[in-house]
Amino acid sequence: MKTITQILTEVVSDAFEKCGYDRSLGNVTVSDRLDLCQFQCNGAFSAAKQFRKAPFMIADEVSAVLSENPVFEKAVTCKPGFINMTVKDSFLLELFNEIAGDKFLGTPQAENPDTIVIDYGGPNVAKPLHIGHLRSAIIGESLKRLARACGYKVISDVHLGDWGLQIGLVIAELEERNPEWSCFDASFTDGKIPELTADMLNEIYPFASKKSKTDEEFKIKAHQATADLQNQRPGYIALWKEILRVSIADLKSNYEKLGVDFDLWYGESDADKYVDELVETLTRKELLYESEGAMVVDVSLETDNAPMPPVIIKKSDNSSIYATTDLATIIQRNKDFSPSKIWYVVDKRQDLHFTQVFRCARKAGLVPVDTELALLGFGTMNGSDGKPYKTRDGGVMRLSDLLETVTDAAVSKLNKSEYVTDENHMDIAGKVGVAAVKFGDLINHRSKDYIFDLDKFLSFEGKTGTYLLYTVTRINSIIKKAQYDKTTYNVDNLYTDTERELILTILLTGEVFRRAMEEKAPNYICENAYKLAVIFSRFYHDNHILSEEDEAKKNNWMSLIAFTRKLIMKHLDILAIEAVENM
Repeated sequence: MKTITQILTEVVSDAFEKCGYDRSLGNVTVSDRLDLCQFQCNGAFSAAKQFRKAPFMIADEVSAVLSENPVFEKAVTCKPGFINMTVKDSFLLELFNEIAGDKFLGTPQAENPDTIVIDYGGPNVAKPLHIGHLRSAIIGESLKRLARACGYKVISDVHLGDWGLQIGLVIAELEERNPEWSCFDASFTDGKIPELTADMLNEIYPFASKKSKTDEEFKIKAHQATADLQNQRPGYIALWKEILRVSIADLKSNYEKLGVDFDLWYGESDADKYVDELVETLTRKELLYESEGAMVVDVSLETDNAPMPPVIIKKSDNSSIYATTDLATIIQRNKDFSPSKIWYVVDKRQDLHFTQVFRCARKAGLVPVDTELALLGFGTMNGSDGKPYKTRDGGVMRLSDLLETVTDAAVSKLNKSEYVTDENHMDIAGKVGVAAVKFGDLINHRSKDYIFDLDKFLSFEGKTGTYLLYTVTRINSIIKKAQYDKTTYNVDNLYTDTERELILTILLTGEVFRRAMEEKAPNYICENAYKLAVIFSRFYHDNHILSEEDEAKKNNWMSLIAFTRKLIMKHLDILAIEAVENM
């Protein structure tokens, strides 16, 4: 269905055309001064240049036509040429009731529902999730849900780092500790692999990584193990499969706590079978050449303002690196899904890498020319010192430790609540803590850095996930006390200005969803959810809903707040935030 500004733009465009002007001048926007008007059109200024007339004269002509339209309560010119419009309550109510009965709740649906592959998560196997994985997971999950809400077919892929040096480091260290394991025998073809645990891997990787920085011999051994794995050495492949089994189970458990899931658990290894095709394509198109023993592709452009290094496809030992597997993965995704868009939700500091990869993919024709390859880079989550968030001892905090910290903080926050019982205390605290962290992240534009401030995020006031959950519980309480059980929503009259503002905000939500989708920015969803909550709170404060004696008025109000709850819940769902019944 059309949004309210789309409908009004058509009406105002008709008026411009009727007055002899171009209908493209009739674009309507929301007024930022609701005390003056609800909507505004500035087309008279552009028309003035084209027709050599004063803007207010053109605006007067158009306003006169609009004043005769039954949609408008008033349409007036505000000098020097703004057209200010306020619509009738009957028009607002008609659209509200239409949205209330729409299964998409007024969210604009894609005219051409393209297939989008979203690559987010990006954890390395054999390593625990840490705080650096948080933003990718939170932002990517929200963008996936937003795109689906807008009618797109979306395929999410965790894209595991399971084929690079970190695996070689783990294999090399395991071999040094357990040389007797049959998988390390060069003649290994089949046999039992000792069972590993997540704790074992979580200890081995940082140990091996640190060791490789001071032990040159071990570093060489790890690089050789990586190359041997990628060249399909049987014992290493068997051990690698066991590492994957343990790591993926641990990763899924932690992502589940965050409310994040993926359609595909593919890794770099799944693209390995397309590496030969990649090399063949680059060779055939005469893009691949040797440089210092490595095989590379030049991706520089004459318009570059800074040196652009070539992208390395094969290292001197014939092993692949990130660029190789990323390009091979593009081939795989194009073959499997024919997506119109491939989005990468990663740290914006990887901009150079993805610029190289995308340019190489374009030069090699790995995807159709109209396929969108987009880096949706995000900023860093910083501590109070403005630097990337660290633990007290200066280390990188595990994600599981962060979730435990926020849950403990939420427990303290909820201790005074009479609505939280001992039985559900930890469950509610966990949901409140995760909501606080997610909203505290997503309220910022994804490209911006932000300060992680748990006290602020858990506040019951201001733009916080805690405030949104609290608002939902307030509505739950009203509905329960009123014994209101209707599942359809109908409002046939408006009694107060706050109702009118709430209805208008509901009607403008479709515009917010469309903008969030166009800019790939969930912060607009956060802002709108907060706006709905604030206006509802003001409406609730100004009116005695439960004690209202006029049944018609009370039914209108109950229908409005019940639908407001439903719409806020939709916002929360897109943000992957789980609501609670009481707080």
